[in-house]
Amino acid sequence: MQSSWATALLTLCLCMLCQPLLGTEGKKKLQIGVKKRVENCPIKSRKGDVLHMHYTGKLEDGTEFDSSIPRDQPFIFSLGTGQVIKGWDQGLLGMCEGEKRKLVIPSELGYGDRGAPPKIPGKATVPPPCLVP
Repeated sequence: MQSSWATALLTLCLCMLCQPLLGTEGKKKLQIGVKKRVENCPIKSRKGDVLHMHYTGKLEDGTEFDSSIPRDQPFIFSLGTGQVIKGWDQGLLGMCEGEKRKLVIPSELGYGDRGAPPKIPGKATVPPPCLVP
């Protein structure tokens, strides 16, 4: 199954929101929204799959801090292996090829209290990526 994802191009829309998202027990939780569904989805992403993904990272005020689009090269990583933030590892499981998602990631599943200075502040509710064309 890994090889089928090695050539797949997945697009992902992640959006940074700077207010806390609380679960039923007062804990912040990951929110996953599907922005584009795929009609036929015979294979869904699983732990260990290699994903190829385009993204654009924007802060809540609209400031773009990173994007794979101008580089014309997707971001490539192995899902569920700790190569990316926990919010991506969790939020991209079960994704179909060609699907677009919007993830709202609390800081404990993102960059934590320290952030990723200078572009991502500490305790930010979700890193990056937003608005994939």
